[in-house]
Amino acid sequence: MLRAHSTFFNMSGKLTYKQSGVDTKEAQSFVSDIGAHVRRTQQNRKLHQAFGLFAAAYDLSTYEEPVIVTGCDGVGTKSEILFDLDMPETAGKDLVAMNVNDILTTGGDPLLFLDYLGISNLEKERARITRLVSGMCDYLQSCNCILAGGETAEMPGVVPANIVEMSGFCIGCVEKRQLVDPTTVREGDIFVGYPSDGFHANGWSLVRRVLAEHPGLLNDDELRGILAPTRLYHDVVCHLRSRGVVPKAFAHITGGGLPENLERFLGAHGADLHIPEWENDAIQKVLAFVDEEDRYHTFNMGIGWVAIVRPEDAELAQTAGPGGTVIGTLRKGAGIHVNTK
Repeated sequence: MLRAHSTFFNMSGKLTYKQSGVDTKEAQSFVSDIGAHVRRTQQNRKLHQAFGLFAAAYDLSTYEEPVIVTGCDGVGTKSEILFDLDMPETAGKDLVAMNVNDILTTGGDPLLFLDYLGISNLEKERARITRLVSGMCDYLQSCNCILAGGETAEMPGVVPANIVEMSGFCIGCVEKRQLVDPTTVREGDIFVGYPSDGFHANGWSLVRRVLAEHPGLLNDDELRGILAPTRLYHDVVCHLRSRGVVPKAFAHITGGGLPENLERFLGAHGADLHIPEWENDAIQKVLAFVDEEDRYHTFNMGIGWVAIVRPEDAELAQTAGPGGTVIGTLRKGAGIHVNTK
């Protein structure tokens, strides 16, 4: 996961790269640390060549008409609280889910995942970074996606101590005939919403502001509870596929909430959504200090994933994954309007 760095030679008391804050031997040792985690992600799918080369290769010959789909995302300011509470595994899961879920909206299979981690000093951060990669691999293993490589960059003097910069990149593939096509939505199609496990990895700048202005609002257990990792919706997509349900569209509800994430592909269509009350006491404590309209444009409000299906598929779609609920019907006229039940 680390690219080799050039080094200064230690001749006649001259500086070495390690003295400048970068230890390439530590980096190579770290690769060995995460080897077992990487292998966990190659139980069902394999790279075409060995792990650790300059680029990763994957054989697409099992696909008839492969369409490559890609995405990149991060965890945002949620990571600050996760690291403060010593929860790097959750940060790793968030990083994977924010990217894999986007790939899943296309109907594609997540095949390869790469990460970028920027730190100040690998020797000091090695244990925490290893735990972060472990969390990544827990999620990657569960959706048959390979940790194909990445970059861990030591940048002393640039990245502050105890901070980890994180970005994730996912590559997927889908048969051309199975590519989800949101242009096929029609008036009368049904919105089925699937529950989130919390705020996921969006809106944490606002959450942090609320917590800073109201210290003691949440106890430690409540705070850890709302930090649950972003849910993977791989099970929803697989269950729908196995039941023969062909979705018109999928939406991963991230920044912008339900309105903005649905409006991006509905065009001249819209919906009046009816969202159940978010039954989470700790989350409701936070929302009590958030504008009642703005919250729906910031958080997922308990719905982390939406499938748009034909009316005849709605009942079956509600049995997929954790179970979903009908939250609206597609209508003519642009605009998503959210109402609470």
